[in-house]
Amino acid sequence: MRKNIYVLTLAIASVLLSVPAVCASKKTAPESPVRGENTALGPAVLWRNPDDIASRDLFYGPGGEKHQPHGPFTFVKEDLDGTNPKFDVRDGNDVKWKVKLGEEARPETVATRLVWAAGYFADEDYFLPDMRVAEMPRRLQRGQKLVGPDGSVHNVRLKRHVKGEEKLGNWQWRLDPFTNTRELNGLRVAMALLNNWDLKDENNKIFEYKDHEEGPEQIYEVSDLGASFGTNGRRRSRAVSKGNLQSYRSSQFITKVTPEFVDFKTPSRPSFVLIVNPREYISRVHLEWIGKNIPRGDARWLGELLGRLSPAQIRDAFRAAGYSPEEIEGFSKIVEGRIAELNQL
Repeated sequence: MRKNIYVLTLAIASVLLSVPAVCASKKTAPESPVRGENTALGPAVLWRNPDDIASRDLFYGPGGEKHQPHGPFTFVKEDLDGTNPKFDVRDGNDVKWKVKLGEEARPETVATRLVWAAGYFADEDYFLPDMRVAEMPRRLQRGQKLVGPDGSVHNVRLKRHVKGEEKLGNWQWRLDPFTNTRELNGLRVAMALLNNWDLKDENNKIFEYKDHEEGPEQIYEVSDLGASFGTNGRRRSRAVSKGNLQSYRSSQFITKVTPEFVDFKTPSRPSFVLIVNPREYISRVHLEWIGKNIPRGDARWLGELLGRLSPAQIRDAFRAAGYSPEEIEGFSKIVEGRIAELNQL
């Protein structure tokens, strides 16, 4: 019986795989006011020139030192979105934070800093090795085993809720105002450099910022970067898929270079053992195009930007996430090597 189910699963997968990936782009565009350069809510913005990249503080990241969290922390509510346990807290300055537990806390903290350094928008994330949360409920629906009896949690990422920021919706890699631009192609390259394989459209957010000095703006952002610095694609073990130095070191970066284009390994299709969930497996196969057929000049452009970072800045990004000295050096060397590869295209 089990063999028959396995054969049937393979047959379904074969049929689905025969459908070209471009079919995934025929979904109806999400309802949002963004379908051009400007709307009543302001221009759509993906990237802003980081003319100060060589002096950006990658230890504190986009939020800077002044916005880092300060205790005591008080529980607000649990957040059941996504796959990782999360909950909201307020700190001693009455600032609201989203706390993420689990294996994504460290790699996401680093990834936001490198993406921000290149001029893209990123969440204001901070990593805390230890924190205690008052008024925790007796039991969380997810992640209870990661919470101590006194409300203590370890190795967590805190994302600041920014005043004046309003979520408008999601954007799709194939349906956005930036398709075929150098800036969007550069973002695709950045995802490959980080080995961020979880590039589902629901991880892409549009935010309206009403308090910008030149008027409201619509900011396009990849807001979930936790599946970084591990394997090229999803694996059965989360421990090797995200924030794993050995996986990152042994993973492939560039797979093909032609006179005009370059292909990257990330995002790759998931492990075949995950075919037991055909729907998810096929959806991830249809993400492979994001790392393919990127103009060499656009990939080199991103490399030139990141090449302006110093070794100390890159190490500060990993230091901010609480990695060990050996891990900081190991991850940083790989990032530096990949930046060098982009500059040689």
